[in-house]
Amino acid sequence: MISWDHALDQWLNPHLFDAKTTGTPLSPHELVRRVEASDTRVQVTFFPLAFVAGHNASLFVEPRVDPSTGELYDVSYNQVFIDPATGEVAGRRLWGAISLDRENLLPFLYKLHYSMHMPSFWGIDRWGVWFMGVVGIVWMFDCGVGFYLTLPRLGGRRGKNADGEVAAGALRRTWWERWKPAWKIRRGASSYRLNLDLHRAFGLWLWVALFILAFTSISMNLNNEVVRPILSRLSTLTVDAFDDRSAAALNKPIVPKLSFAEAIDIASAEARRHGWSEPVGAAYYGRLHGLYSINFFHPGDDHGSGGMGVKMIFLDAAVGALQGRRVPWDGTAADVFMQLQFPLHSGRIAGLPGRVFLSCMGLVVALLSATGIVVWFKKRAARISQKATLRMGTA
Repeated sequence: MISWDHALDQWLNPHLFDAKTTGTPLSPHELVRRVEASDTRVQVTFFPLAFVAGHNASLFVEPRVDPSTGELYDVSYNQVFIDPATGEVAGRRLWGAISLDRENLLPFLYKLHYSMHMPSFWGIDRWGVWFMGVVGIVWMFDCGVGFYLTLPRLGGRRGKNADGEVAAGALRRTWWERWKPAWKIRRGASSYRLNLDLHRAFGLWLWVALFILAFTSISMNLNNEVVRPILSRLSTLTVDAFDDRSAAALNKPIVPKLSFAEAIDIASAEARRHGWSEPVGAAYYGRLHGLYSINFFHPGDDHGSGGMGVKMIFLDAAVGALQGRRVPWDGTAADVFMQLQFPLHSGRIAGLPGRVFLSCMGLVVALLSATGIVVWFKKRAARISQKATLRMGTA
């Protein structure tokens, strides 16, 4: 379902996404001002600078620090939808809330997919992300084990020539003939045999796609913990601007000395220097790192060409110094490899056909899980029966 999260979210919640009025949009900075004026407890940390006709603008906010307590204000939302033409707030929601109502269903499923909504404790909010990363590691090794279990056992009757020597061609042909049934689904088979055939055949035919899904799960959930350290030993990996800084405490966000408007002006000048043709599409302030990320893309292309993301420029929020940039398909081989992880995992690298394929893969994973459980229980019952028979024979 989350291969189509944006489209489904808009379909379920037209009151949030569809603008009620038409006309010349207000400036993005004016929309930011109005959102923050409507609730002084929040700070806008992400907003678009270009708008799609007929759609509301979506801004993300974070709670400010309550000066009376030194802790963050308790705010029940983090996303605001606002009409670009009138500046009227169309709605608010907590993206990722544990809820199955229309407004929260797709964000709930999206966050469930990568974190299982595990709560934070001991001051760490990444337990769910780490857990699903470990699941990815187990899944990747399971792909190898599952493939190995489909292989025919060594030995058996082998073809020999006139001198009694094993004919290599006959050996290869016999081995393949014994492995070939694992790739097929037999017609008219018993229910258990059909279940086993479905499990093996789908696992073999789609093994590469399953392995890629497992590996990219690790790359995205254990990026800094596992993948980047290993990859940096094998190739040159450009240091990410956010990874190069220690994060501040949640209740001590870094107050920027540079305004959004100033950061956008500096980034725009840098983009022109590099000859980028894309306009400024969105701006983000990472307040725990004191960094601005200014993104460049055409309206409606916020996922970038081929799902490879968009061009970004990172700036120090204190002095406006350039802290790096990110350009799709640019950098070292290791950089491009890391850029490919989300496009491969989401299918966006192949456009619409890729997303359709990933939706089908979601059904295949569910099928393999269900049929695998059936196979395990069937073999377990056979083992119990065999042990009982042996006990009766020795009684």
